[in-house]
Amino acid sequence: MSDQYPVLYSSYQWLVPTQFNIAQACLQRWSGNVMEGRRLAMRHEHDEAQSTDWSYGQIAELSNRLANGLRKMGLQKGDRVAVIMPLRPEAVAASLAVLASGAVLVPLSPQLGSDALSLRVRDAEARIIIADATAAPELTHIMKQCPSLQQLVGLEFQNDDTLSWRTLLARESSDFLPVATQADDPAILLYTAGTTGMPKGVLHAHRVLIGILPAFVAAQNWYPQPGDLFWSPLAWTTAPGLLHALLAVMYFGRPMVTTRCPAQGIQALELMRRHRITNTAVLPGDVALMHEAVVNGASAEGCALRAIAVLGETLQPALHEWVVTSLGVLPNALYGLTEAPGIIGNSFQKWPDRPGSMGRPIPGHRIGIIDSQGRSCRRGSVGQLALAVRDQHGHPDPVLFLSYWRNEALTRSRHLDDWFLTGDMASVDEDGYCWFVGRCDDIFRCGNYRVSPPEIEECLKQHPDVVNAAVVPKPQGARGNLIKAFVVLNEMPPPAAQPDTAAMLQAHVRKRLAAWQTPQEIEFVDRLPVTAEGQVRRHVLRAREQQRSMLAAARAQSAGK
Repeated sequence: MSDQYPVLYSSYQWLVPTQFNIAQACLQRWSGNVMEGRRLAMRHEHDEAQSTDWSYGQIAELSNRLANGLRKMGLQKGDRVAVIMPLRPEAVAASLAVLASGAVLVPLSPQLGSDALSLRVRDAEARIIIADATAAPELTHIMKQCPSLQQLVGLEFQNDDTLSWRTLLARESSDFLPVATQADDPAILLYTAGTTGMPKGVLHAHRVLIGILPAFVAAQNWYPQPGDLFWSPLAWTTAPGLLHALLAVMYFGRPMVTTRCPAQGIQALELMRRHRITNTAVLPGDVALMHEAVVNGASAEGCALRAIAVLGETLQPALHEWVVTSLGVLPNALYGLTEAPGIIGNSFQKWPDRPGSMGRPIPGHRIGIIDSQGRSCRRGSVGQLALAVRDQHGHPDPVLFLSYWRNEALTRSRHLDDWFLTGDMASVDEDGYCWFVGRCDDIFRCGNYRVSPPEIEECLKQHPDVVNAAVVPKPQGARGNLIKAFVVLNEMPPPAAQPDTAAMLQAHVRKRLAAWQTPQEIEFVDRLPVTAEGQVRRHVLRAREQQRSMLAAARAQSAGK
């Protein structure tokens, strides 16, 4: 294939209007026309035998009635509204009603639990919660913990604190004119997964939707094409799920399949066959579950995929090859952060795939590898990955967040001159492909060497007995750190066999990597601490090892007295 990347990248320019509203772009412009309003927006599966079709017009009617109700509650431009629902059409209607009202959407997962939900609702100072029965058990506690809350709108449940969704919609008009918002006005407040500590509020403007479109189109192999049907298990409470698996599809007025509970493993394969899904966006863990289902006897035949975007971490080589051979399509890597969702990736029909890489900078985004002084590193050298605030033509990058919620000091600390610092270490090769090295906080020194956990973890996970692995430093006092690995196996070995199993894995690593990269200590665990997106929370394991080392030092000191 010819490499079209140089032309695509050099010719791309942002066109961001002064006025822009996400709800207007994703819903109102389709529902405002009778014919366009009949377009299929969602085929929502309640179970394998029952599904309901929702048109853009039907979702707009719900959304408009709810927006009118929010207006009568006194909701003002910039107020925060939390939507706590699973994947369902009503969650879409509620989210777009908030955005159409000029308020700030705070999407939250009902699976977070009462304490985590209370923390986020309280931090956002949300005025209103819109929730369904899945969140109902937590809401009484949340209402007591969050003094800013003035109203709770409940779908499919009722109590003394709740305004019924059905009652609210029945008394409101289905006509609503979205509030005129600027492209730079606040629109969405997302909370990070907490992979490096406490979750942070990340405030995005309406323009973020425009900012993610080049990455979405590229990773979906120049979406939309005639007959495209999208499905994704990604949660709409995350940046990848909300932007790359919901709003981008609706921006193009195309249909998607949704399920109340995310389809994974064999259910995902069956769903893709049943609906002839052409486009999807998944996490590496979703691919691993599909692969596991096939290993256990499920079939991957009959899928109609033409594009699969893999967000988050890059796929292991074995899984990359499995997608090609079993699902019949090259996976496109797509890298981004909550603060800048979708800035590097692949689009195999437009530029060559390079397995294992993060891809190339998506047209419209200017990427740098910089040192601690903000100077550009030479090609091939490792430095911090940074996103330029302005593109190559001098235009502001619309994908970049406005600020951390009410934390200007943290916002400033993540900027260096005209760069936003991602916190990830990477390198760029001679052809412009980016290669992930690790989080700045995760990289540590062992003796004279700088250790990158992902490289060792990937090596461990290539062993057939290993399900997952995480590498962290184990403090050794004045001697520095040693490399420790936490490993999840297919079957936990008995205590007596664990030393031999650890030695086998150490030999596996030593054979494939440098000797100094071999973990000096391996601990077998049933599971690793992970985020909702499946990313390992290494900081939890680091803190555990630091605490253990401090206790060991204290015991040694006490014994020596």
